[in-house]
Amino acid sequence: MKIARYKKAQKYLKFYYNNYGFHQPYQVLIDGTFCFAAFKEHINIKDQIPKYLNGKVKLLTTRCIIKETEKVAKKAQGALTILKQFGLHECDHKEPLAGSDCIMSMIGKCNDKHYILATQDRDLQDKLQRKAGVPLLYLHNKSPTLQKPSKASYSKAGQVLTADAHIFISETQNEILKNMKKALGVEEPKLPEKKIIKKPHNPNPLSCKKKKKPDANKMKKDSGVKEGKVRKRKKNKQNKIRIGVQNK
Repeated sequence: MKIARYKKAQKYLKFYYNNYGFHQPYQVLIDGTFCFAAFKEHINIKDQIPKYLNGKVKLLTTRCIIKETEKVAKKAQGALTILKQFGLHECDHKEPLAGSDCIMSMIGKCNDKHYILATQDRDLQDKLQRKAGVPLLYLHNKSPTLQKPSKASYSKAGQVLTADAHIFISETQNEILKNMKKALGVEEPKLPEKKIIKKPHNPNPLSCKKKKKPDANKMKKDSGVKEGKVRKRKKNKQNKIRIGVQNK
């Protein structure tokens, strides 16, 4: 089961790498709900997430998320301690917002900073599922789990399989490549059209009729010979006269 989980995670990361430009170190933006679940299940986030993603990772949070967690510090003191271990990404909010609102503003329209969001907030997950190119990480059965890319991510990616490189590239990347080729004056060679030459086929032996053997009786009739009788040749009277003259 563990091997299957890791393979799925690598498959999804490869999808985001090919279509949305994600790369290492992965920037994982963590909220208070994720830290609370990790504290409750005794999960070491700093160890588990890099192992699961199999790469270099930057664990990040924001001031708004810390402020929100501090408000419930009595219930989430352990989560706050974990949260403060991570690096701070400036969200530029003068007045602190709710954690979910702060995250939505950080993601923006297209997640151009390539955040992987770690949260247990179902409402926030549903909102981000409608956005393309936002990987979601959550805790399931005491293990970090990367959610399958959403329909919005797949539809916007518009995967195109190139015939030469056999790799998946997005439509935007494909357009950039075409424009670069035009600018450099490189044109793709046009392959000559293949002419279809029809070769003569042998007749189907099953459809061919067998030759009929000639009928012996019919041949006899045609030759003028009747069965059981020999045709006599008529002698010409003129021949008799000539023979008589010669004898004299």
